[in-house]
Amino acid sequence: MLVTLVIIALLSYLLGSLPFGYLVARAHGVNIFEVGSKNPGATNVRRVLGRRPGNLVFALDALKGAIAVALPLAYFALRHLSSLAMTTDQAGRVIGAVDVREVAQVTALIFALLGHSFSCFTKFRGGKGVATGAGGFAVLFWQGMIIGLAVWMITAILSRFVSLASILAAMSLPASAYLLHRSGTLVSASSLVALIVVLRHRSNLARIAAGTENKIGQKPATSQP
Repeated sequence: MLVTLVIIALLSYLLGSLPFGYLVARAHGVNIFEVGSKNPGATNVRRVLGRRPGNLVFALDALKGAIAVALPLAYFALRHLSSLAMTTDQAGRVIGAVDVREVAQVTALIFALLGHSFSCFTKFRGGKGVATGAGGFAVLFWQGMIIGLAVWMITAILSRFVSLASILAAMSLPASAYLLHRSGTLVSASSLVALIVVLRHRSNLARIAAGTENKIGQKPATSQP
């Protein structure tokens, strides 16, 4: 199983590393690392290039997360492997069980996020993981994703900060997993994903505190190619 997890992690990292924001912007003659917030995420692409390119990047980044999480499902289905690994004591009594399929999916999601945030194709620069995480959780934990989407929309409407909405939506995932009595694996994984999203938004939080963060519909001063 360890070898399988290593392969899943490597493939998911490479998938997550695909720099769609950079590629879409390049197709429009723009180096996204030099304009706007200099981030290759969908939000910056949308502010710099407009709604359609931004929405395309969001969809492609979300697809990376969804495919990464779906791959272990396909693997287990093709191999007809049991989804549970039992832990026994010396007497052979079952003392615990781990859903290895869920562990594989969580591994895929985390490494896809790391690939998106630190892409090997763009000198380990990347986005902040929101779209990729959303795509992954849509497959892994769709109930939490619906709650997270509601949190995002409410926060975005009230504050008009995409970054704050993304942070609170990410933070809602571990809370939802806990309150809905999901596995400890999922609670821990969603907590780690939320931490990654928060850490990747440190500069946004600083700008919110300073009153310089761009709001929804506001063009950054350096948005022109």
